[in-house]
Amino acid sequence: MKIRTFDCDGVIYMNKEVGGLRPEPNDVIITGRSYEERPETEKMLAARSINNAVYYNPLKFEEKTRASSGKHKANIIGQLQLEGYEILFHIDDDAIQADVIRQYCPDVPVVLVVHDFTEKENVRHVE
Repeated sequence: MKIRTFDCDGVIYMNKEVGGLRPEPNDVIITGRSYEERPETEKMLAARSINNAVYYNPLKFEEKTRASSGKHKANIIGQLQLEGYEILFHIDDDAIQADVIRQYCPDVPVVLVVHDFTEKENVRHVE
């Protein structure tokens, strides 16, 4: 199956006023958000009627970095490919994470969304 993968912050969620991009029903969300941030993430996605599969960063909130989040995303993309998915492209807004994904998944195009609506550093989300 051909799918696209989406980052959450800066792609699906830019901010409350702007909203964000919407994945198609079979697409997958790979977020740098920690598993600890699952409740607020699910609330935000539900408010936007987005019901796609979400892969959370396995690191605790305080432990994750932009680079480790990129590695997490690359790992999930690789896992999806091993499961038989063809990744058409990944959409991200963080150049550091995009570079990590390109390094580990050179066969997957990365679309970099450029804007200043979203903080790139590790912040808590109150949806």
